Amino acid sequence: MNDPASASTPLEKIGGKLGARRHFRFFDYMMAAFVAILLLSNLIGASKLSSVGGFTFGAGILFFPISYILGDVLTEVYGYANARRCVWVGFFALLFMAVMSFVVVAMPPAADWGCASSGDPQFAGLVAKSSAGALCQTTYVSVFGSTWRIVLASVTAFWAGEFVNSFVMARMKVWTGGKYLFTRTWGSTIAGQAIDSLIFYPVAFLGTWTNADVVHVMITNWAMKVLWEVVLTPVTYAVVNFLKRREGVDVYDTDTDFSPFARTASV
Repeated sequence: MNDPASASTPLEKIGGKLGARRHFRFFDYMMAAFVAILLLSNLIGASKLSSVGGFTFGAGILFFPISYILGDVLTEVYGYANARRCVWVGFFALLFMAVMSFVVVAMPPAADWGCASSGDPQFAGLVAKSSAGALCQTTYVSVFGSTWRIVLASVTAFWAGEFVNSFVMARMKVWTGGKYLFTRTWGSTIAGQAIDSLIFYPVAFLGTWTNADVVHVMITNWAMKVLWEVVLTPVTYAVVNFLKRREGVDVYDTDTDFSPFARTASV
């Protein structure tokens, strides 16, 4: 594999401090994509179990690893300080979504609220015994309702996993002199997803699932997420190459404060 922008005009190499203060053309779009994928993975896929070829997995696995890939791109192209901003924005977006979900789900439904379930003939008996709104509320809760454990696990695991992912990515870039991008994307995902899984599954399901199930799902989903990263490596290379050529710089975090709580303006 060719390293990013290796065949193009040499890029201006800058440190993390300068990168944190520099205006980039495409950074805002990348941050928006990062947050959008993060919210979609928790909103659409988190509560659904799918089974393909006899293998059962959470549907969110199709979305969530992409946020790690975007995190890799953000760190590689824009540096750790800018990636840190994205992680904090994603963290507070997740918190806001969780609070709003609790509020909206808890609101009493209107008796005549109609939805796909209330209009389905197979549920006509249930609607007649209660109301269309009561049935719709049940289906609504099944999709958007989450326990406090799952919310805590999701937010905490994302925060810790993404910061580990960005830290490993940034440090490995310095160690490798900017070469061998795939080693950084794979290595950071292995570490970041390991921390994510080690936090999420025990916090969310220990005591509810058997210990064996928690360990099995934790290891299986971690492996699938890493595999997803490996499969999408050509896409990562293409995006990194495109952004580096357009931005004209290559950020190396040789002078960066890696604390998650450091202020971007003073790194």
